[in-house]
Amino acid sequence: MRGVWRELAGLVLPVDCAGCGRPRTELCAACHRALARGGRGAGRVRLAPRPRGLPEVWAGAVYADEVRAVLLAHKERGALRLAEPLGAALAGAVRGLGVRRAGAGPLLLVPVPSARKAVAGRGHDPVRRIALAATAELRRTGVAAWVCAGLRQRRAVADQAGLSARQRSANVAGAIEVRGGVRGPSAAASVVLVDDLVTTGATLTEAARAVAAAGGEAVGAAVVAAPRGTFVAVRNGT
Repeated sequence: MRGVWRELAGLVLPVDCAGCGRPRTELCAACHRALARGGRGAGRVRLAPRPRGLPEVWAGAVYADEVRAVLLAHKERGALRLAEPLGAALAGAVRGLGVRRAGAGPLLLVPVPSARKAVAGRGHDPVRRIALAATAELRRTGVAAWVCAGLRQRRAVADQAGLSARQRSANVAGAIEVRGGVRGPSAAASVVLVDDLVTTGATLTEAARAVAAAGGEAVGAAVVAAPRGTFVAVRNGT
């Protein structure tokens, strides 16, 4: 119910841009553009050090300034309508992976799970909401895509903020599993792990391990945003 009231309030109350604060617009054109890396679109991400077992990662935007503000507004302040532009950025990252093949099964977007306590406190699951918006965007372009919220945290983990890459890996090791009653990912589907943000890659690596333990394989990972210095430079400068 909390999410419903937030959405209703957004329809009747004046809002400012979640990214830059420009008045009377929930997300201005400039901040929309920032979610596509200034028009360059999604890019491949390379993390250093790279966790062993981390699949190929693509991100839709640079995690800085306006993009950071938009993600926080959606995640922590319940600006639920921002899921659509964030989902578009995530869909761009999924496309960047290039995992669709002629005759292949659908894309299966598997969100990295949030702790139940965090979901209850926020009133929504931000990563799952963004993933649903991404699948809607992919389907509009003719890509068969579905969300499978088949992972969960099997134990509590500490807040990752302030932890080193090694500490983050230790913090989440063995913390994710496939939900009871959910069958292992189908070999006919291309499984893509999705999250709102990647920093060290520890959580995505643990999610990939959990998928593998259930008999599946993640062909890649897609996130809304990643730090600026992690994007791989290519010949055309993107």
